[in-house]
Amino acid sequence: MKRSKRRKAALCGTLALMIAIFSGFMGLDSFSPEERSLKIINEDSITTGVETALSDGGQLAGKNSRTLDIDAKAAVLIDGNSGRVLYAQNEKKHLPPASVTKVMTLLLILEGCESGKISFDDEVVISERAANMGGSQMYMEMGETHSVEELLKGVIMVSANDGCVALAEHLSGSVENFVKDMNKRAKKMGLADSNFVNTNGLPVANHYSCAYDIGKISTELMKHEEAHKWFTAWQEDIKVGLPGKESKFTLTNTNKLIRTYNGAIGVKTGYTDDAGYCLSGAAERDGSRFIAVVLGCETSDIRFAEMRRLLDHGFNNYETVEVAKAGEKIRKIDIEKGTRKKIYAVAEESVKVTVEKGKADKVIKKAEIDKSIKLPVKKGDPVGTLTVYEGDEAKYTYDLQADRAVDKAGFITLYIRMMKTLI
Repeated sequence: MKRSKRRKAALCGTLALMIAIFSGFMGLDSFSPEERSLKIINEDSITTGVETALSDGGQLAGKNSRTLDIDAKAAVLIDGNSGRVLYAQNEKKHLPPASVTKVMTLLLILEGCESGKISFDDEVVISERAANMGGSQMYMEMGETHSVEELLKGVIMVSANDGCVALAEHLSGSVENFVKDMNKRAKKMGLADSNFVNTNGLPVANHYSCAYDIGKISTELMKHEEAHKWFTAWQEDIKVGLPGKESKFTLTNTNKLIRTYNGAIGVKTGYTDDAGYCLSGAAERDGSRFIAVVLGCETSDIRFAEMRRLLDHGFNNYETVEVAKAGEKIRKIDIEKGTRKKIYAVAEESVKVTVEKGKADKVIKKAEIDKSIKLPVKKGDPVGTLTVYEGDEAKYTYDLQADRAVDKAGFITLYIRMMKTLI
């Protein structure tokens, strides 16, 4: 009699489990929160808008409320890791950007290489239009060929207008199409105060940008680590001219910052009569990276001096905290009906936030897992978010991704898994 009751109870338990299996329950709420002293926020929220108390008068973020009074028509200082604006002065004022325009040109070319649409080794035939460009140039003739890499060096180091045209034609088919792509990219980044009419910044009606937009574009550009070797190169010899008539041409970097400022990694100089002296600069030390922009300086010496002041302010007043390493497992997610019983929510890239010095211990990270995840899950699919706090205030949010793929398990797999729990 007792044995019969035990069998009946076992049968009822089995039926109950079978019903649970086929009831559609995903079982994704079974995870163990990790308490840590770091916190993270979505990158999209970092790169949209001017974050704290910025004004046309030139305002510092955080406790340093005094102004720097940068001797330029406009200026901005940005944390190169999070995108947070740390100082701004007339940051949205529409100004001619001169050759600093080329930060967008370079960004599109590097993204084209990253996507595989073009490559650094591609041979580019110099068109008549490219060869006839004035201003700063590599002095190339129509019909000669250069690699994308060599043209990039020319644009970065000597601000080559002919190189800009050649690269634009190679990537987009024409300068006109490339300029459209420049404006589309700016719009995608949420930049509303730029309008590009050419690839190089030569004076033309309705071609403008602002310190904020140039800073944001430069921040994205500096994420292409493979290009830093060209931004920091001082001199390099290349050959220009048609076959049999080649001559040596020495590329000398126009950005003196790379020789005079500790940790400098770029970015781009610019000058025209109407724009004045302009500079987008970047430097990194001990995990901190800062991007600064000055537009409309009266002399070249002033633009470099003010750039140093901006970057010094960043390094003297802020420190960078690594919240999560690239690929770090942030949270385990139990999958009841998957071919795998668990996956991990990971950070796609290294997550770093910059805070005022002495406040690193105030940084906290908290992860939240999406309860509506549906199987199958692909590697890289979003599975939750990581929010970074400074004290009680949420600052940034980043997406967390699945570290591996998992399919929906079949009946036999689920049945075997269920039976093992009963034994």
